[in-house]
Parts: sequence; structure tokens; C-alpha cells
Amino acid sequence: MAAAASSSISSATPPRTFPISRITSSKLLPHYQLHLQRRFTQNPNISISFPSNSTHKPPLIVCSSSSSGEPLRRPRPDYIPNRIPDPNYVRIFDTTLRDGEQSPGATLTSKEKIDIARQLSKLGVDIIEAGFPAASKDDFEAVKTIAKEVGNEVDGDGYVPVICGLSRCNENDIRTAWEAVKYAKRARIHTFIATSGIHMEYKLRKSKEEVVEIARSMVKFARSLGCDDVEFSPEDAGRSDREFLYHILGEVIKAGATTLNIPDTVGITLPSEFGKLIADIKANTAGIDDVIISTHCQNDLGLSTANTLAGAYAGARQLEVTINGIGERAGNASLEEVVMAIKCRGEHILGGLYTGINPRHITMTSKMVEEYTGLQVQPHKAIVGANAFAHESGIHQDGMLKHKSTYEIISPEDIGLERSNDAGIVLGKLSGRHALKDRLTELGYDLNDEQLSTIFWRFKAVAETKKRVTDADLIALVSDEVFQPEIVWKLADLQVACGTLGLSTATVKLFSADGEEHVACSVGSGPVDAGYKAVDLIVKERVELLEYSLIAVTEGIDAIATTRVLIRGESDHTSTHALTGEPFQRTFSGSGAGMDIVVSSVKAYIGALNKMLALKQ
Repeated sequence: MAAAASSSISSATPPRTFPISRITSSKLLPHYQLHLQRRFTQNPNISISFPSNSTHKPPLIVCSSSSSGEPLRRPRPDYIPNRIPDPNYVRIFDTTLRDGEQSPGATLTSKEKIDIARQLSKLGVDIIEAGFPAASKDDFEAVKTIAKEVGNEVDGDGYVPVICGLSRCNENDIRTAWEAVKYAKRARIHTFIATSGIHMEYKLRKSKEEVVEIARSMVKFARSLGCDDVEFSPEDAGRSDREFLYHILGEVIKAGATTLNIPDTVGITLPSEFGKLIADIKANTAGIDDVIISTHCQNDLGLSTANTLAGAYAGARQLEVTINGIGERAGNASLEEVVMAIKCRGEHILGGLYTGINPRHITMTSKMVEEYTGLQVQPHKAIVGANAFAHESGIHQDGMLKHKSTYEIISPEDIGLERSNDAGIVLGKLSGRHALKDRLTELGYDLNDEQLSTIFWRFKAVAETKKRVTDADLIALVSDEVFQPEIVWKLADLQVACGTLGLSTATVKLFSADGEEHVACSVGSGPVDAGYKAVDLIVKERVELLEYSLIAVTEGIDAIATTRVLIRGESDHTSTHALTGEPFQRTFSGSGAGMDIVVSSVKAYIGALNKMLALKQ
């Protein structure tokens, strides 16, 4: 019936002609012209004429929202492990909780991992790589909890994220990964083995034949456990021999792999090289039409986002990313950069690609990851940096006042960052709860009543001593209250004496998790050193302070100070590195904010200790 109706309409309606200048610039690559021709001429009512010259005016391209203010989004296709019903849909695979946590100092507690996983689900991530279950008992339990909780929270549209666990190509890792993720409605095992000559010779000390056999048998073993969604990665694919790469990928496809991830593990390729690598794999690997091709690009040369987009353009339909681009060494492709690039240019340049991400939740997700990991986002970071929507140049300000699209291709509202309201409201000591809540909402924070109440009293205390409380002050206060680790020890009171007339001394009162009060005094080379030593007398944990930094979040002598510390505990805080298999000591970060720099410093130290102790428990 549908076919007959379509036929009658086409015979009754004269075809319309769309000059290509109405769609995009005439300076198109030949293959994109072919894409448009194929796409539109499937409809017999539409034909396309390509101009013979480029004298037409190119369109204004901005990343705009719908008239309702909500980002334009297309429906997410049904999830099938080895196939995507819509060839233009790109799956977003987030590895913040696995690769991202491998950043020095980014150790997360189970509660923090669950919070981030829930936020990633709210963001609309297709696959969450929840961790490396075989790394430690803590990692296993965290992945298992995420699989049980976040992996079963199905929304009204049937969306629920795939929960994935990483494993090396050995039976113990794979079995452990499956035991952790199998509780999720959609569970995936991601297994890998190195395929580059340098890795096989010096790290694995195995021949090509041995590596192929291991990969084939381990993918088959993963499927035998009952997992119907298995991802395989040839580590260091960017430096692997092409013919060998085609061969091993073909073998794991036959063994049951559903996704093939192509990692640029050391971030050495250029976009043209990586795009060609994906295209070559697509053209030369047996059975490639029965799997999804994925990318995983490291940022060692600052090209991870560009390489990821090049891979998507060449045919990859899963992109592995992290929030804020965190990860080993220089990090990974940044989710917010990749997603917004596809949102901006997917239709015009990338052949119609789109994702299921709701960009309205980008800002909050970025802030949560920044605070939980202690890895600060640089001010000039694309999309989520503090300067991303700041305009200081007079020429730029003039253009912005006349039309925002002169210097902004992305609206901050699209990523959940509201502009300051135009009502002239200034927060101060007379401001009420409602005004504070509205401003925090504009800044991207969705707080519950209990969190708002805590922030409100902190805000009032600051407002009593400052004429005006700025956005930076509010962000610091929220970070200090909302994004703190589980409480094992809580600072009650602190008194210090310091100066040139005698030794610096500190008296600290802490409350334990059961509410018991503990007091200790100590001397030190300065007030912060004395405070830390007094805390050590109570907590009785041997730690090494690796980093200490203090910044003023606003101008003026009454500014709020934010302190960040990085500590390393005893040798029993160890984990297994996913790529090298070597044990390593974990490090823990903490942050504190306040108008008294000694208080903020002690709070940061206690925060780092709480994170370490929560993991230990």
C-alpha cells in the first residue's frame, strides 16, 4: 500500500529542481556531490543541479537550536550490536571511566563513577566503558554496580546505554569483565591485543601467527560466555602493517566480533592518514560489512579530534572519546569537541552524520568530571573552557552586539550554559534562595533541595564579607560542596598561628564518619604544613604530597581561593595498568575552596584523603 501511494504521488507531482547552492558551497569534493546526488535523487520529486561556477553566496553555517530553544535532534535508531539501521548515525563510546581515569591523579571512587555514569546516560552516550574490571577488586565492583544500576535504567524511548568492560586477550580478564557487565540490559566485552611490529616484538614477544590465534580464540571465548556484543581492538593499529591488520580483523570477525575499534594508540597519525586507514580497512577486510568500525584517537600531537572526524567521514560509525579529552599522556579525543563538530558540520560537510547526544548536558558533565578527577579544564579549551564564549576584543564585542553569529558558531545555551540574564540581577547578601537557584541553573547546575540549602548558607557567609558574589565564586562554592568525595573525615574547626615571631602551629578538629570528634595540634614550616601534620596525627595514614596549587578564582583581596592537592598513599593502593599489565600506585586528588587559604588548603587535603580511604574501604 505504501509503495502504491508513493507511486501515485510521484506521477502526479512535477519534479522540483534544487540548485546545489541552496544546500552548500559549490566547492564540494566530488564524493560529497555524489552523496548528495544519491541522497536526494532517491526521491523522484527532487533533482539537483550543480553550478558551473562558484559566484553564488555560500550559506551562513551556525550550530543553531530549534525555535523552541531545544537543540535539534533526530531519533536514535534501534540498537543492534553489529549493525546500525541508519547509516548516518554515529555511536558515541565514552571511555572517561576507563581511559580517562588513567590520567595521573584522576582516581575516582565508586560513588563518583556511578554519578558520572548516570550523567553520561543523561547526556545520551551510546556505550559507557565503565572500567577495566580485572585491574582491581575496586574496579570490578564499580563496573558491576554501574552495570546493575545505570545499565538497567531504560527511558521512555527505550534508550539504555551499553555498559562495557575492557579486558586483555586472556581468559581471566575476559571472564572477569563478563562477570562485571553481564547484569546490564546491554552488555559488551571489549578485548584487545597489540598488532604493531614494535609492540609484538618488544612487549608481547610473540609472532604474528601467535597474535592472530590469541585474538581469534579470545573473541570466540568471549562469545561462548553468552556475550553477544564483543568489541576487538588491535592496539597500535596506526603503526601496524596493513596486510596483517586486514588479516587479523578478518579472523576476529569470523570468531564473532561485532565492533572493530581502530586505535591510534600513540597519537602519531595525521587526519589524512587516519582517514585513509579507516577507508583501507573498510575496503580490504573480509566480512567488514557485518561489523561496526570504531575509532580511538590519542592526542599526543593535538590531532585526536581531527583524526576522529576523519575516521567518521571515511566510514567509522562508533567514535571513542572522553569528557574534556582526559586520558593517558596528552589525553583522548574530546567528546564535546567531536559531538559539536558533527552537530555543526555533519549535514554540510560530513555527509549527513549525526549522534544521539543531548548537548544541553555537556556543560554539567564537563564540570562534574573536572571536579571529581581534579583535572582542570584549560581556559581556552574548545566548547567547555572558561573563555570559549568570552569576547574581549573591541571588534569582536561590536560584532557580537550586532549579531551573535558574527563570532559564535555555537550558542552557549545549546551546551547547557546560559548567558547572564539581562535583568541586571546582582547576587549579594540580600539575595534569596530563588535568585541563587536561578543563577546556578543558568550556570549549568541542576541541584536538589539539600544541595541548594547547603550552598545557600555558604553563599550567604561569603556575601556577608563581599559586596558582590560573582559567577566564579558560585562555581567554586558548588565545587567545594557538591563534588566532594564520600565523607570519611570532615573538617570542623581549624586554628593556626604563624608569622616571623615563632613556629607555625595548627590545631585541627575533625569529625569521623560516625560523628566522633578528634582534635590534634602540630607545628610545621608554615601554617599549611602544620595543618596537614595535625590532620595526619588524627587520620594516621602515611601519604606523600605530590602536588599543591592555589589560585584565586576572582580578582581582589577578598577573592575565594581554590586549592588542589595530589597525594599518593601506601603501596597497597595499587592497580593493574590496562595496556602494560604492570602494577602501579594510584594517586588521589582533592580540592577545597574558601576565602581563607589555609582552610581551603586543609579541606583539599582532607578531600584527597577521603577519596583514598573510600577506595581502601
